[in-house]
Amino acid sequence: MKILITGGLGFIGSNVAIELFNRGYEIVILDNLSNSTINILENLNSELNCKIPFFNADIRDKKLLRKIFSKNKFLGVLHFAGLKSVPDSLTDPISYYDNNVIGSINLAIVMSEYGCKNIIFSSSATVYGLPESLPIKEDEPVEATNPYGESKLVYEKFLENIGRSDSDWNFAILRYFNPVGSHKSFKFGDSPNGSFANLMPHICRVAAGKEDFLEVFGGDYNTVDGSCLRDYIHVSDLARGHVAALDFILNEKKSINTNLGTGKGYSVIETIKTFERVNKVKVPFMIGKRRAGDVESLYADNSLARKLLNWRHVHSLEDMCKDSWNFQKKYPNGHI
Repeated sequence: MKILITGGLGFIGSNVAIELFNRGYEIVILDNLSNSTINILENLNSELNCKIPFFNADIRDKKLLRKIFSKNKFLGVLHFAGLKSVPDSLTDPISYYDNNVIGSINLAIVMSEYGCKNIIFSSSATVYGLPESLPIKEDEPVEATNPYGESKLVYEKFLENIGRSDSDWNFAILRYFNPVGSHKSFKFGDSPNGSFANLMPHICRVAAGKEDFLEVFGGDYNTVDGSCLRDYIHVSDLARGHVAALDFILNEKKSINTNLGTGKGYSVIETIKTFERVNKVKVPFMIGKRRAGDVESLYADNSLARKLLNWRHVHSLEDMCKDSWNFQKKYPNGHI
């Protein structure tokens, strides 16, 4: 029952770690702290009342991966150790292919060497590019429009290829839509480093006075108010989806590729207004020009996850806004 969580101190990884632990799995965390801090490990140890084994390691270091696997018999891996900023991927694509593709392949090589052939892969709805229809189903044509999405798509295809070549491999490719919110303790929220395009952290920073206003990219789309439409999913619902996917591949000995989203789209302006209403704060915004590469509407068909994983989302947009703001208030400067 021992599971390795790569990138386990990140926003999603830390929330999944809690869910796995509470479901009886023994967890080990690997993270190179490039987009997280050791404080998150301290928070996890406090929240779970234990000391989680931790390795400050990079998935590109095959020698160190072998050392970790030689000391632990892992049943499976939940793989979150990926760079995830679309803007950064456009300016530094080499790093994205180096980490998200080469590093991830290193991980699979070492897993195979030590007989660990169960993996949950953190993918993204970005792989759909400009969707042909809505809601987006898993069989929608894929064509990423940036190096970040392309790196995810390359590894998806890699997993599918090794699965075809070796029936002992079982994988779940989970295509997230827009994770937001925080664990109910408000210790494990979204605290991105560097440049990022995520809407909710920007909303929180404007509400906290750290940014003067929020720029809404485009006000003339064919939506209810002219702003882009997105599918937001609470990170706790996402975490439950990972545990359900792990249970599925271990019990059924099958591989799956599925969306994790609520199946409902909310506009940028609707999200801002909901945040203001439930938290009783102001979020000044202005309508700017459309941003290159933005898709008008993007929301999931989640029927496959509901059917195969018996998974349902339970948190509303109001819950997501409240929990995001509570995390911001508890950690005004993020995890430092």
